[in-house]
Amino acid sequence: MEFYEAVNKRRSVRDFTGEAIPEDALMRIIGAAYKAPANDHFTDWHFVIVRDKEVMRRVLGGVPQDLTVRDVDDMTFISDPVQKESYQIAVPKQYRMLIAAAAVIIPLMKRKVDILHPSDLSDLNCYASVWCSIENLWLAAASEGYGCNLRIPRGREESIAQSVLGFPDEYLIPCFIGIGRPSPDAVLTRRIPVDLKTQIHWNKF
Repeated sequence: MEFYEAVNKRRSVRDFTGEAIPEDALMRIIGAAYKAPANDHFTDWHFVIVRDKEVMRRVLGGVPQDLTVRDVDDMTFISDPVQKESYQIAVPKQYRMLIAAAAVIIPLMKRKVDILHPSDLSDLNCYASVWCSIENLWLAAASEGYGCNLRIPRGREESIAQSVLGFPDEYLIPCFIGIGRPSPDAVLTRRIPVDLKTQIHWNKF
């Protein structure tokens, strides 16, 4: 698949066919993640791939399963109607979109600094780098014909996953990634249009 085709086809997918993903495809997809720019030139990320449904249930044990559209109505930061519609689609599927995926990929990054209390923006370089790798992973998945979704852990979700996966304390989970073949009737959220002529600036704002 040509690069810009992969970029344009990449969408958040929350409904899957149930088709398994071959190991060699997963290796190519995650291999692409390691081509991303890395903080300090150390690609010290690890990726745990969970395909066993019982392990998946345990790893995702902290993810809420009972969220509804009504929970979206309580999110006071949402004002745009397209954004609200997107949340109404996504929020109730937070658990379902992961457990129904062919695999859940868990990226791990080293806790080099306290990213929740940085002294300056450069403290977040390691966090920014792992997200570059995640974007590469998503684009590679799109080029292979797969779709992804993600959830950033909240509350005890990370500690529950760690107790199952057994990774060392010096690592943290930036997100859970569900990956699989998109269902033909997968519901995709609308995007808020971007006017490039007003949002790209030349030489000055």
